[in-house]
Formats: sequence, structure tokens, C-alpha cells
Amino acid sequence: MKNKIRVLVVDDSAVVRQNLEEIINEDPQLEVMGVASDPYIAAGKIKKEVPDVITLDVEMPRMDGVTFLRRIMSQHPMPVVIISSLTEKGTRTAIKAMEYGAVDIITKPRMDSQKFIHESSIRICDAIKAAAVSKRKRRSVPPPQPHVEPKYSADAVIPQKAAHSMVETTEVVVAVGASTGGTEAIARLMQDLPMDSPGIIVVQHMPEQFTRSFAERLDETCHVSVKEAVNGDSLIRGHVLIAPGNYHTLLKRSGARYYVEVKEGPMVNRHRPSVDVLFRSVARYAGRNALGIILTGMGRDGARGILEMKQAGAHTIAQDEKTSVVFGMPKEAIDLGAIHRVLPLPSIAPTIVSNYKGKS
Repeated sequence: MKNKIRVLVVDDSAVVRQNLEEIINEDPQLEVMGVASDPYIAAGKIKKEVPDVITLDVEMPRMDGVTFLRRIMSQHPMPVVIISSLTEKGTRTAIKAMEYGAVDIITKPRMDSQKFIHESSIRICDAIKAAAVSKRKRRSVPPPQPHVEPKYSADAVIPQKAAHSMVETTEVVVAVGASTGGTEAIARLMQDLPMDSPGIIVVQHMPEQFTRSFAERLDETCHVSVKEAVNGDSLIRGHVLIAPGNYHTLLKRSGARYYVEVKEGPMVNRHRPSVDVLFRSVARYAGRNALGIILTGMGRDGARGILEMKQAGAHTIAQDEKTSVVFGMPKEAIDLGAIHRVLPLPSIAPTIVSNYKGKS
């Protein structure tokens, strides 16, 4: 296949390099152009041939991945996907790498389970393809666009159901969905919100444990309180719940109280957590008292869900193309007619504040 996305794999583990090389080369749109056991070897290979995407470990000898990433971004910006272990140190370092310009995070592949191998392969290849079309890249020939139909829809986790009457409430719920480039966008959005903002649920496509580090980092830098969602958590004003990686998160109601359900389930639109699953639950249980926001990301996850929110009376916003790292998810929602307003990222928080601050 012509114009394959060329990938440089940088990892100090020979086993991980081999596993990644096999996974990447099995995808007809991708090819490994080279492997490197540390950043110094990688730098030499980049001088000879510039890859379309780099997968980069963060914990390596001689030079750590974050230091190498900072040098790449300052000298020759290119799409970098961080690959990390699930250690506490690894997850925190990976979140720091996202702040320095990495496009996405994936976990190191484990070969101990057929289900994990399959799902890991999907995540790795999708992350590389999304990175290749992100605005951080420098490429003269656009890479091929992925055309893979999702295996499951939100029906697999929450069946579609007609709206039904519930106890009246005026409390506003904000639901946010994002993927590639979303960590940066979500951080900007949350940092611009005051302490008395409406309760917010966020689905960011990110592996398990990384979502906890992401939430902790946001909590340190934002006026609102941010935490990784736990099953049964109440959604209250001034608080943000981040859906945990590898679990779907749904909004539920008991009387006038909103809370979240965190549950297992199949990948929906090739993701777990899925934005569609969250948005459908918000459409059902919050209806016109909700605001749906779809941010930067690759693919179509969230498009149908935010359409259901709009049909249930919710207001809907999409991030514009100019400020999106990847315009896939917002564009899919816009094309479906699911969006009331298309806004640049800096305008979204002020819109929430001006329309929903203090309303309860």
C-alpha cells in the first residue's frame, strides 16, 4: 500500500520493540521504518530518515523519554505517541510528556491474553493513525485515512430508550468527550472554569491508571475539584469526574441526585470508556438540563451520543477545526446535525460560565 504511515519505535526493551513491530506491521496502513533502544540511537535514525510518528518509552537509560521529547518538540516537532508501563512513576511521567507536546498515550502491550492482545493492537494502531493526522506533524503527503467500522455501538452497554418523566430538577450537567489532543484541551477548559461551575463528567480516551494521574494533575491546577470517577460518586457543582480508563462511565439519577455508574463492557466505537455511552446516559437522565461538549479527537465516538443529547433537549457545543489537534470527532458530530454551536476552545469555558454559572 502506498503512503503508509512510517513509525519509529523507541524502547529499551527488546521484547517490547519486537511486539510493537509485529502489531504495527500487521496493519496495512502502517509500517515500522526503524527501531531504537534509546534516544541517542533514535536521533541518529531521524537524521537519516524522518518518521511520520514516533512511539516513545518514557523510562529509558542514558536519556529519559521526556527529555528526548522536549528536544524533538523544540528542534523538529513531529507526532509522538508515548508508550508507558502502568507504574505510578510511569503514569505521572507520561502525563508530563503530554504537557510537553506528545499526542497520545498507550500502554505497553502484554502478550498474556488474546483479548488484551486484540484490544491493545486496536489502541496502538488507532493512536498512531490519529497522531499521523494531528496538526503537530510535518508531512507533504497525507497518510491514508482509517476506514474501520466499530464492532459495537453504545447499545452494547446502555440500550437506547425513549425519554421518560422523572423528578423535576434544574441542576445542570455538563458532559465532555475527547480523544487525540484532548488532554491539552480539557486542561485548558477546566483551568478556565470557576469553583461554582456545574458538575462535569469527562470521557477522555486514555488507558487505565493514566486517567487517575491526569485527574490528579488537573486537580492541582484548576479551581474546580477534579478526581477519577468511582462507581456511585455524586455529580455536584464545582466538581469534575474523569471516567477511569478501561471502564465505561454513565450518568444516573436517583430523585434529584445525579451520580455515576462505572462498569465493564465491550469496547464501543473501538474505545472503553466511550463518549457515546456517556452521552447517551446523559441524554436519558438529564435531558434538557444537560450541556454536551465534544472536543478534539480522531474517529466518530460521541457523534451519535451528542445527537441523542440534542434530541433530548440538551444544548451542544463542538470545538472548532482551527483549535482542534484532530478535527475528526467534532466534524462527525457537526455533519450529523448534532451541534448547536461550533466554538474555538478558549470560548467554551466562558460560554459555560455565562449560561450556566450559579444555575441550580
